[in-house]
Formats: sequence, structure tokens, C-alpha cells
Amino acid sequence: MQKPIRARRTKSDRQAQILAELNRTPSLRVADLAARLEVSTETIRRDLDELTEQGLLNRTYGGAVRPLSSEPALSERYGYFIAERERIARATLPLIKGGRIFIMGSGATTVHVARRMSVELANITVITHSFGVATVLSLNTSITVIMLPGDYLASEGATVGVQTVSFLNNFYADFTLLGASGLTVEGPTDALIECGTVYGAMGKRAAKTVVVADHSKFDRIFPSRYLAWRDVAHLVTDAEPEGSLMTSLERNDVAVTVG
Repeated sequence: MQKPIRARRTKSDRQAQILAELNRTPSLRVADLAARLEVSTETIRRDLDELTEQGLLNRTYGGAVRPLSSEPALSERYGYFIAERERIARATLPLIKGGRIFIMGSGATTVHVARRMSVELANITVITHSFGVATVLSLNTSITVIMLPGDYLASEGATVGVQTVSFLNNFYADFTLLGASGLTVEGPTDALIECGTVYGAMGKRAAKTVVVADHSKFDRIFPSRYLAWRDVAHLVTDAEPEGSLMTSLERNDVAVTVG
């Protein structure tokens, strides 16, 4: 358990500490901050509201996240929410076990799902633009991996661009599996417009699309909304969505599975 942070004497010092914490983790919760800074939750909420007005963070239900378009590189994201992503991967497999052809997007959570697929599934074909996904799946020699061509995006370890989308349109799959930078009432979003374009095309090439994303993505808004919720069959996550996000999921008949 982390030790409480000594309470700051001034509001500016306290808010500086909040921003420092946000640089070390992608999301913060009001209750955790209040305990660590040894102030009331009302004080923390006021601090977060002020920092949001300054454009230094984004408020979420019960906490705060990094501001729009500031998602870290994939190599850094691999270190976040490992236990939560493992639970999501385990919860995803029963939903897709009947499939033979899969399309998979890039991302830390999809790599966890791919690792679970390599253990539990056999004699399947996976079409992907993610080198991380392909590498994990290659551990199972019965799995055929088709890599999508395109421009290599180093920060995401994936191919993107016109060639990627064009080649993808030659295929059709039982399931498309996609991660997300954020989940809004309108649909899943991604920080990278290039990846969002590919994800949107992937979602149109399968009978069902499954989005896998942990709770830190709730209510986060990024530039590329790559699908509307009406185009998503399942959301697999590690906590029950609440508020307007849950209302939107229910309205669009998205089945929510909590791992």
C-alpha cells in the first residue's frame, strides 16, 4: 500500500502534486487522491474542476485522466492495468470461441487477448496490423497470422494507411477485436487518427465487433471516434460502466461483460 503524501500547504502545491501523480499513472480516483493528500474528497473535486478548466486534465466519473490526445506510447501502456487486462482477456475468450477467422487491432489490451487466444484456441486465422499481436499469436503454430501491409507506425507497433485499409477490404471475419483509448457516449475513440481509420475499417469487416478496454477509458474523449456503439456487439471491461456511458451502451444494445 502506498504511503499517504504529506498534505500541501497551498492549493497550488496540492494541484501540482495531482498533476505529478497523473504523469505517473493514466487515471486517478477522487477517493484515492483524498486519502493520499490527506484532504476531503470535496477539496479534491474542486481541485480537479479547476485543473480541468485550465485544460490540464479531463474529469471522469469519480476521478480524472490525462487530457485529450496525450495517451502515452504503446511501450509505456504495456505497464498499466496488467491484472485488469488479464481479467478482460479471460472474459473475452468465451465470447469468441466459436469463431474461426478474426481481425485484431493494435493496443496493450488486444495483446493480452491475443496471448490468451494463443493458449486456448487452435486452427484459427487472425488478420492484424499489430506486430505485438502477431508475435504473441505465433507462439501457437496452429494459428495462421496474416499481416496487413502499410506504413509502419513505430509508436503503436502497427501498420496504418491506405494500403492497410485497402488490403483489409479483401477479408471478412467472424469477430473483430479492438481496443480503445477512450469510451464516450457516442462510441469508442482512439488517440491516433491513423489507427482510428484502420479500426473503423476493421469493424466493418466482421459479423461481430468486440471492444476490449479497462475502466480508465470510461468517458475519455480522443480525436478519432472510429465506430458508433450501434456497430459494436460486445464491450468487455473490468468494471461496470455508469451514468450516461452505460445508458448509451444499453440504448445501442451493446452487451457488457465485466471480467
